[in-house]
Amino acid sequence: MNINRDKVNKFFSKIPTHFALIFLCLVWLVPTLGLLITSFRPQQAVNETGWWTVLSRKSAGSEGFPEYSQYCEECHGADGQAVEGVNLSDPELIARYSRSARLLGLLRQEIDGQPHMGDNPLPSIDEAAAITAYLSSLSGTEELPTFTINNYVDALVGFRQQGSTYLEACEDGTARTLGFSCTARDLLNPRGMGRAFINSLIVTIPATILPLLFAAFAGYAFSWLDFPGRMWLFAILVGLQVVPLQMTLVPISRIYARLGLNGTFLGVWLFHTGFGMPYAIYLMRNFLGGLPRDLFESAYLDGANHWTAFYRLALPLAAPALAALGIFQFLWVWNDLLVALVFLGGQRPVLTYQISNMVSSLGAGWHLLTAAAFISFLLPLAVFFGLQRYFVRGLLAGSVKG
Repeated sequence: MNINRDKVNKFFSKIPTHFALIFLCLVWLVPTLGLLITSFRPQQAVNETGWWTVLSRKSAGSEGFPEYSQYCEECHGADGQAVEGVNLSDPELIARYSRSARLLGLLRQEIDGQPHMGDNPLPSIDEAAAITAYLSSLSGTEELPTFTINNYVDALVGFRQQGSTYLEACEDGTARTLGFSCTARDLLNPRGMGRAFINSLIVTIPATILPLLFAAFAGYAFSWLDFPGRMWLFAILVGLQVVPLQMTLVPISRIYARLGLNGTFLGVWLFHTGFGMPYAIYLMRNFLGGLPRDLFESAYLDGANHWTAFYRLALPLAAPALAALGIFQFLWVWNDLLVALVFLGGQRPVLTYQISNMVSSLGAGWHLLTAAAFISFLLPLAVFFGLQRYFVRGLLAGSVKG
């Protein structure tokens, strides 16, 4: 009886923990899921409905009747057939103006020398999108696709024309008037995420490898080499971890200006390497110092020098610590905005800088922000999952002795 009671108590005691874990997972996963779904939705659907309606059968244009009634019904009638020769329920006619930009272009034209809209104001881009959706529903033409990759394409090439997409603009020729070639070269457009992705790789890879390399040498030296002031120097390095990098931005920027390093990748590499070294050396020293002393003494007795012991013994055994450091440094540099903004600016934009340019000052284009966000964290996610088996072991480096 007591055994059953203990099992019941043990089961119920775990329920709060399970609920807490489920709650934390939902807090992270639900917004991420919404972001992912939104990144694949058409611009018009994003402007009109929330991501949770993606599986709804409700027509995207069913909400466009108030806008149609306000701007079009007076002349064209509720059924769109009041004007002779202009049947708004004709699928072929509506297919030519299925996008808000094309509709606005038509409304700006004159008819018999008079403005198309008369004395009435033109609809906004969002209102025009609602009208086109309603006309598509009225004419029975194909509705907007539930999912599309246009947001990703537009984000990669830096196409930010409201009411149109890069692929559509290449079809009707308007993309070339905006400076696009409609070829693979557009992926290197300075305003796009494709070029920013390459710039982030150029910044991040050296700024991750250099601290790992120097920290591995320094960690071995502090662990297995005897030299005067070793502990004092190590204590100073540990203390440097508390120095905020914001304090050094102005002095280093002035030094870079004299050396001609402002606006260069080399300047960013050196900055990230310098500020990544204290923690990297601390972790590597603790990990390498926790390795068995007999292992290295045996190698020395067999005639191995310090380079052989470092290359043949220390580096292979330090793989977990190096992997953990690599994850930390990679994520830190990849997600950095401040250092890249100060030393690179808009000359060689990285992903964090370019994402902020996806949305205009008036809030337009934020549907591209969702695609740009996923482009920016796909690689860090792959790096983390690729090295995660070393992650916990590296975090505990040097924390247990014996």
